[in-house]
Amino acid sequence: MHTPGESVQLTVEKPAAGGRMIARLNGQIVLVDGAIPGEHVTARIERIGKGVLYAHTIGVDEPSVDRRAVASDPLCGGCLYAHIGYPRQLEIKAQVIADAFGRIGRLTLPSAVRVAASPEHGYRMRARFHVRGQRAGFFREGTHDLCDARQTRQLLTATCDVLDRFVAALASLGLEPPGEIDLSENAEASERVVCVDARTNVDVRTHDRLAGLDGLTGVGPDAFVTDRIVISGASSVALRRNVRSFFQGNRYLLNAFVTHVVGLVPTGVDLLDLYAGSGLFSVTAAAIRGARVTAVEGDRVSFNDLRENASAYDVVTVRHASVEEYLDRRPRQPAVVVVDPPRTGMSRAAIDGLIGLRARRLVYVSCDVATLARDARRIVDAGYAIERGDAFDLFPNTPHVETVMVFTLS
Repeated sequence: MHTPGESVQLTVEKPAAGGRMIARLNGQIVLVDGAIPGEHVTARIERIGKGVLYAHTIGVDEPSVDRRAVASDPLCGGCLYAHIGYPRQLEIKAQVIADAFGRIGRLTLPSAVRVAASPEHGYRMRARFHVRGQRAGFFREGTHDLCDARQTRQLLTATCDVLDRFVAALASLGLEPPGEIDLSENAEASERVVCVDARTNVDVRTHDRLAGLDGLTGVGPDAFVTDRIVISGASSVALRRNVRSFFQGNRYLLNAFVTHVVGLVPTGVDLLDLYAGSGLFSVTAAAIRGARVTAVEGDRVSFNDLRENASAYDVVTVRHASVEEYLDRRPRQPAVVVVDPPRTGMSRAAIDGLIGLRARRLVYVSCDVATLARDARRIVDAGYAIERGDAFDLFPNTPHVETVMVFTLS
């Protein structure tokens, strides 16, 4: 019987979804962080789950050739893979995708998934910061302990400087510190906006003083930035997005990622875009591929952006509804459906409605490979085949990976 606080020696076998690695101790599975497959490590047991031990690496007895020194807090948000050389990170993420499809979906991928690389630092365009007093940062994994966002190097140095000035300005104006701050900037970092939560009461004069801070182009719940998506040298597509709207967060891979997804849509077809957000795929597919698009978004803030972005294209129809509500109306069959659900994946009702459309091609964009594999099993059981899978490392130095899976009706 093993107990929390006990130190054990482990041989690390393979990665697990979520950032930990798998080892075994007397036949029992151990999920250990801070390790790399192939290493021999000393770990301390943190807690005991149902049939699983959770442990933290406290010493590396036989290090991998892919281990590297870490200057940042390894448990600060966005740093769980920072100790792993970047090429090995990409290999591990491809392995996690294949393992999830085999273990959760009981599916074999037609070929190994290639993970497109990103520069490791300064990639992040969106972030939510937690505020404690005059400090704003991320939480350490599994805690509410604040850590310095700057040392993770996910954000541009100029972005961190602006955040520091903004928090200092709130304090100098005698405002109650917010619990959270949302920040968004466009890919060029020429526009940068912030919004505080409702607990901080900002009057008009104070708002104007905050908005005048160097490095900010907008403050408040109605602030927005504009990105321009360029595909294969074609004319750019302008997309406005509110500071609170969801948007893909990697500035370096944004164009390549959208190019790939939109390239999976044949020219001139009827396209249904579910969980459309601000219109990243739907508006771009209309502009570049000449698709006739219906875009569905349930979040009010994102829908307002979608409606604005689609207004320049007569071939785009927008609908404000949950995916479940929209599909329950039994819309006419599109040729292609693109879905980009939240991390929890698609609900059973949404999957049933999607399958019921009998579209010839489904393009599933996912930030969580476990829920993707789960949903893929149901899609395949309904008569679809996996045509291909690709991935984009939108979150370097973390266990997260964006996967794009294509299903075709057999």
